[in-house]
Amino acid sequence: MLKRIFSVATGVLLGTAVALGAARLAVHFGLWPGRDLDRSAAYVRDVLQIVNENYVEEAPADVQALTRSALKGVMTSLDPHSDFMEAPAYRALQEDMSNEFGGIGVQVEMRNERVVVIAPIAGTPGERAGILRGDQIVSVDGERLESPSMDDVINRLRGRPRTQVSVGIHRPDTGADFTLTLVREVIKLESVSEARLLDDGIGYLRLAQFSERTGAEFAAALQRLRDEGMASLVLDLRNNPGGLLDAAVQVSEPFFAKDELIVYTQGRRAEDREEYRSTREGETYRLPIAVLINAGSASAAEIVAGALKDTGRAVVVGERSFGKGSVQSIFRLRNGEGLRLTTARYYTPGGATIHERGIEPHVEVVMTPAEDGKVRLQRARDDIKDPEEFKERFGFEPVVDRQLEAALDVLRAVKKLDQRKVASLR
Repeated sequence: MLKRIFSVATGVLLGTAVALGAARLAVHFGLWPGRDLDRSAAYVRDVLQIVNENYVEEAPADVQALTRSALKGVMTSLDPHSDFMEAPAYRALQEDMSNEFGGIGVQVEMRNERVVVIAPIAGTPGERAGILRGDQIVSVDGERLESPSMDDVINRLRGRPRTQVSVGIHRPDTGADFTLTLVREVIKLESVSEARLLDDGIGYLRLAQFSERTGAEFAAALQRLRDEGMASLVLDLRNNPGGLLDAAVQVSEPFFAKDELIVYTQGRRAEDREEYRSTREGETYRLPIAVLINAGSASAAEIVAGALKDTGRAVVVGERSFGKGSVQSIFRLRNGEGLRLTTARYYTPGGATIHERGIEPHVEVVMTPAEDGKVRLQRARDDIKDPEEFKERFGFEPVVDRQLEAALDVLRAVKKLDQRKVASLR
């Protein structure tokens, strides 16, 4: 009897030892991938409970408020583009994609914990007030922005149309600090902000952003210019803060044959690579192209410029672009909230990364933010033809758009070379 009991006990001990050994091996080889996650979640829960039960004030220690603050902290610790969005911020993101919202009309980005203006949107209160790319927003309605999140800044700047908002600006270019009072408007964006035929059959097409409607608007404008006799094209992507990846692919497709690679994204695993190729059927546009970019060209604008540059389809003119080359995926959560999470990075067809490097132009022509602002104002008020009247109205004489002139010179030189080739063949 004792022998049987001893045998059973030994079996139990051996079974326990084997189980513990298997558990250690499982942890060591990652066979329980959720184990660390469960432990970490339990640890966070313990901390939340301690704070909720013991903090000196009750309201800030509310479990829901603490949870949202913790989630924001997790996301913002990753990079400037990842964020936890509460319901109002998630709705604002949806408005962004539908092209219509109430605000002042500036595109902003977090850089070194500062809110930096990528570009003011043409025809909006921000542009009319003289906000320039590179300006830093330091306060909203008199409240300093201390360690702000993107969603917090956007929510403060947005509001009902015809309401006022006070915006504190620091301009690094001059060191100036000032405050602007603007009246919010419904910001309804047109992707193609200008399309016209210049001298020598050069088409000029300016894209303000990349949204759900951009592909269709661009295709229509391109066809219209072609019908008018366009022989070459200036594609102006300056101060274009980007937008949807699909829109960038659609804008590139007219110049790429079917199945040609336009851009690819790469996540942290080798199998995460995703390629975006042209789906265009039929004839592609074969014409000389000059692409204009500057430090306000970001994201989707850089994808288009990079694709055309890498494949030898365009000469890029201007200055190095912004360098926003990461992919944010949107995850919808319960209660109308969501996550914006960086899941991959963009690469040009040749394998060059855009992130924090930007697109380098073939022909560098650097303009200061002040010079750029003057050119933008002139473009917006091209109804004033008399230089004296313009100076009296705005306080400066019209300036030459040196970047555009350089792009035109490039296309004229290409035309002359083509003419010489034709002549030599005769």
